[in-house]
Amino acid sequence: MMQRYEGNSGKAEAGKHHFPEGFVWGVATASYQIEGAWDEDGRGETIWDRYCSIPGNILDGDDGKTACDHYHRYKEDVALMKQMGIRAYRFSIAWSRILPKGYGEVNQKGLDFYSCLIDELLDAGIEPYITLYHWDLPQALQDMGGWTNPDMPGYFMEYARIVMDAFHDRVKKWITLNEPYCAAFLGNYEGRQAPGLRDFSAAVQVSYHLYVGHGLAVEYFRKQGYEGEIGITLNLMGRLPLTDSEEDRAAAVRADGYLNRWFAEPIVFGRYPEDMVELYRSKGVRLPEFKEEHMKLIGQKLDFIGLNYYNDFYVKADEHVWPLGFKIENPKHIPINDRNWPVTEQGFTNMLLRMKNEYGIETIYITENGTSSHDVVSMEGRVEDGPRKDYLHRHLLALWEAVSQGVNVKGYFQWSLYDNFEWSFGYESRFGIVFVDFHTQERIIKESGRWYSGVIRDNAV
Repeated sequence: MMQRYEGNSGKAEAGKHHFPEGFVWGVATASYQIEGAWDEDGRGETIWDRYCSIPGNILDGDDGKTACDHYHRYKEDVALMKQMGIRAYRFSIAWSRILPKGYGEVNQKGLDFYSCLIDELLDAGIEPYITLYHWDLPQALQDMGGWTNPDMPGYFMEYARIVMDAFHDRVKKWITLNEPYCAAFLGNYEGRQAPGLRDFSAAVQVSYHLYVGHGLAVEYFRKQGYEGEIGITLNLMGRLPLTDSEEDRAAAVRADGYLNRWFAEPIVFGRYPEDMVELYRSKGVRLPEFKEEHMKLIGQKLDFIGLNYYNDFYVKADEHVWPLGFKIENPKHIPINDRNWPVTEQGFTNMLLRMKNEYGIETIYITENGTSSHDVVSMEGRVEDGPRKDYLHRHLLALWEAVSQGVNVKGYFQWSLYDNFEWSFGYESRFGIVFVDFHTQERIIKESGRWYSGVIRDNAV
């Protein structure tokens, strides 16, 4: 079912903060989180299918087998986006729909699904932005070592080639990887995402091979001379010392190196941060060889970098945590969401200024920004999600502040269009501006969604 959105008419009100002409307003999703149809039309098993099948990995034993059933409801979903005034849609391709084993024979039904989705978007006046890899590696490749296998960049290159060749005529915006930090460290060191490993050295290897695969895909895109732009999405967020102690300040520098600099510096400067390389060596971490030809691939100039920003975190030194020596701890009395994430909109402005001033990044898209809250449907059938609306309002003002200081941000993609399968949190965490009843698949536009439609209409907040 679809709830109609009746937009407000009229021009932007006086006193609003206007964004540059042509600013792109969109929403974002990811294949495993919304598609469902996990075993239909030739789709192969992914590491998330396997991870969800292991008891204790996912809250309440949830999985993505049905999720938002987007695979069957994509036309309805595109129509809803159009009604909301959304101009661009960032989504990811499920590798295992195209190559069920990750390599070998192409599954035409998988390509056909995404081809139909792209056409539907274009017919609705919505520009597609494709993410090639949003964490759902085919399980058959994980059985070969996954991203720890030095052959994995080549497999990724072949998959990327097939998708780019198929859709380059209609898709002009490409993202190679989503949040390689999470794919590497949350999945292979902290174990709280697929494939669920707990090996720091393996995670470092994964981070390197992901970037070699990224570089190969960018190189192919350039050599083919395809029209459009290609970039990568990084989750860069501040890591602030919990106290002003020397130990906490040093821990915050390490935390920044772990999350931010390890992923930003190779892309921008073609090198890994020396202090983190030395730290890892001193702790006995097995490091990659950092081959020169790989570093040239990794450091190729990109058309843009996507920023996923949710919040800053606070860091406390802890010598018992190997090899990084810190833990995350919130200060008292700071506002938080239902995931215990601080609300730190000033950090959004700060990170954007850092990307411009420290890294010299010329073009940025905000590829994710949003928050989770405990949303309920009222007796009148409405979802009054005040905390999310407030979060978005704060962060769009912070974004406007960065733009006003000269940061070239070309667009903003709210995370997420729909409540969906939120990884290890199952269906407990709701990030959508559209409420999904996972029993009936009814969609209800939340108050935040109505508010966001007004922002899009006015190009102002």
